[in-house]
Amino acid sequence: MDPDKVQREALRRVEEMGIIFLDEIDKIAGREGKNGADVSREGVQRDLLPIVEGATVNTKIGPVKTDHILFIAAGAFHMTKPSDLIPELQGRFPIRVELEKLSREDFEKILTAPRSSLTRQYEALLFTDGIQLEFSSDGIQEIARIAYDMNEKHENIGARRLNTILERLLEEVSFEGPDLPENQKNIKIDGKYVMDRLQGVIQDKDLSQYIL
Repeated sequence: MDPDKVQREALRRVEEMGIIFLDEIDKIAGREGKNGADVSREGVQRDLLPIVEGATVNTKIGPVKTDHILFIAAGAFHMTKPSDLIPELQGRFPIRVELEKLSREDFEKILTAPRSSLTRQYEALLFTDGIQLEFSSDGIQEIARIAYDMNEKHENIGARRLNTILERLLEEVSFEGPDLPENQKNIKIDGKYVMDRLQGVIQDKDLSQYIL
């Protein structure tokens, strides 16, 4: 196999069929009444503009033309909106799709459906310390409800809310689990367990926005 030939073919495919996904593009959108940070964000947008429009970019394997590369951008836009991007950059993304916010049912599916869901990850992680963790259906529902409510009350960070909630919920087990007596190493996460651990944080509005 000729390495140079493979590299040339890879470069050709990238230039003709490449797709680049720009995540969290909302983070470089400015706000009304520009300050220093917003000026910096606009500078990043202007640096991106020629690449998205079509340019030749120098890389370690040689120049790459972006004229026929498909660029897809995504962002939450909670604090800003797409129109806060500079007009030139907006024009390079003519098709816009607005997604529905996650429902409680969506959170439940995220917690249970994937083969590597967060609940399964925690079960596997704590199993290494000899802890048998089990999430009941009402426990899953309660976690999903709290995640949904926290996103409604505070900044909507989507499914990432589940990470902070589960981390807080299982904090005690994670640290003290290895030292638990053998007869206490079977732990069932049901609705009551969830509320007993999180009720105090949920009721404290100032605390919940930082911890959950």
